Amino acid sequence: MSETKEFKAESKRLLEMMINSIYTHKEIFLRELISNASDAMDKLYFKTMSGEGEAISRSDMQITIEANKDDRKLIISDNGIGMTQEELENNLGTIAQSGSFAFKNENEKTEDVDIIGQFGVGFYSAFMVAKKVTVISKAYGSDTAYMWTSTGADGYTIAEAEKDANGTTITLDIKDNTDDENYDEYLTPYRIKELVKKYSDYIRYPIKMDVEHEKLKEGTGVDGKEPEYEKEIVTETLNSQIPIWKKAKNELKDEDYNQFYKDKFHDYSDPLLHIHSKTEGTATYSALLYIPEKAPYDYYSKNYEKGLQLYSSGVMIMEKCGDLLPDYFSFVKGLVDSEDLSLNISREMLQHDRQLKIIAKAIEKSIKNELKKLQKNDREKYEKFFEAFGTQIKYGIYESYGMNKAELQDLLMFKSSNGTPTTLEEYVSRMKEDQKFIYFASGSSVSRIESLPQTELVRDKGYEILYLTDHVDEFCLQMMHAYDKKTEGSDETTPIEYKSVSADDLGLETEEEKEEIKKEEENNKEMFDFLAEKLSGKVKAVKLSQRLKNHPVCITSEGMLSVEMEKVLSAMPDNQGAKAEKVLEINPNHAIFGKLKSLYSTDKDKAGEYADLLYDQALLIEGMPIENPVDFANKLCEIMAQQ
Repeated sequence: MSETKEFKAESKRLLEMMINSIYTHKEIFLRELISNASDAMDKLYFKTMSGEGEAISRSDMQITIEANKDDRKLIISDNGIGMTQEELENNLGTIAQSGSFAFKNENEKTEDVDIIGQFGVGFYSAFMVAKKVTVISKAYGSDTAYMWTSTGADGYTIAEAEKDANGTTITLDIKDNTDDENYDEYLTPYRIKELVKKYSDYIRYPIKMDVEHEKLKEGTGVDGKEPEYEKEIVTETLNSQIPIWKKAKNELKDEDYNQFYKDKFHDYSDPLLHIHSKTEGTATYSALLYIPEKAPYDYYSKNYEKGLQLYSSGVMIMEKCGDLLPDYFSFVKGLVDSEDLSLNISREMLQHDRQLKIIAKAIEKSIKNELKKLQKNDREKYEKFFEAFGTQIKYGIYESYGMNKAELQDLLMFKSSNGTPTTLEEYVSRMKEDQKFIYFASGSSVSRIESLPQTELVRDKGYEILYLTDHVDEFCLQMMHAYDKKTEGSDETTPIEYKSVSADDLGLETEEEKEEIKKEEENNKEMFDFLAEKLSGKVKAVKLSQRLKNHPVCITSEGMLSVEMEKVLSAMPDNQGAKAEKVLEINPNHAIFGKLKSLYSTDKDKAGEYADLLYDQALLIEGMPIENPVDFANKLCEIMAQQ
């Protein structure tokens, strides 16, 4: 009879904390035990390859799982290196003692061996689902097997046991169901298969389990005989073993990448783009990334969670590692597999170390470069991408107050008076020699923008206009302030400012034209002051326009906040009442200007009514609501009746 021994770590409380607090989900116990089994076989392979004992082929190694629902036992076995009595004592009798960690330290230059379990607590996750754990292990080259048994923090026993071959068998006596937990699921073949697929699909050794199926009994179901079924036990391999991302690119076709994406990320459509990379050096990792064809239904909601799946040596550690993606690339799906990340003892949370940041930065650069290639080589596909996710790129600039401008400005696309979506680089390449600014106009649609009076002079000069139809567009350009045009053959850049067609000074008038307008305004200063006073609180000023050709009036703004930006902010739930500093501009070459001058001399009240009408008219052209539609209609009818 064996003696019960206490654990060598501090206390019962420590073990209870490990079992109940370290892991987020109970289901990961199977991942931990499978990883340990994989380690044991890697250690044996390395040992025999190093000349100790007869060489063993990896094809002879496997992990088996057996679920016995009647006895409530789950058994995980391997034919790996096994453990001696001393190793059982050291590795299982001391919490946070890891034989794998010690092995890796002793064999730092080991190649082709992935040691997963390095923290010595994964094994104890079994107690989250088991009321008793029994380990029978026989070390490679030993004649004697030993059995380690424990029901938890009270301690453990070690005794001699019978076992034919080297390796380890772990038997879990699964807990009884409670009101809160259904432990039966860990005895169900379907659930076991699901967990292996989720966490351990790429363990390099086959994970096998006998699964019961029904098959048609021979001689039945034909010649009018009723079909009869009989049970058949089939040994299934539950894991894929070789990760697609560890295969060479020349071994894979687009169909392989696309099918993996659809299976892994539950999408019915092929991705627009895949990025397969393997990097060695400061950070060693493999990555397989995908750009979906369209945004998921919840992409722009608070419920959407960004992140890449994170693997360590083929074992999934995190379902969504958000730290690997910047927010503006949150649409990217995929995974990263690294062997040298610093993980915490539960392998579920990353330590925020330099290694992770290096990987994240490299992934960000890779995504940007591949998108630039797509933009250059497959414009139709890139435009499809930008239609789906361009808003996120723009928010990446806006929300960072322009800090991400250098990374993202060349990915941006806007509708344009040129007739096709354009990048900023393309716009700049088409600028006329005398053009100083990148001109833009904002509105709810291209047709509405094209009808804006403010675009007249810019179009008349033959300058291209960016059409900003998304709510975030103008905010994005304001944050960037200017486009940094690259100088050929140099790292230097030349900033080219963005200019709204509704801005104070478009930089298009000659000095002679400016002087003429200034003189006309001075001659009619009293009238403009009067009209501004009549529109008190609505506009900052009334002045003559240098941008209008055919339209009588338009509204422009002074300062950073434009009329379009005011519209966007006003529609937000947390509207703070932000107002643009509006200016009512009047066309000096339109008949309405002469009419206003005449009325100001003969009937100031009527001139004031005209000012109200012209202001409301300008608002309607801008697509903004007028304060009093009834008053506007009555004044309009009154003027019509007088004609």
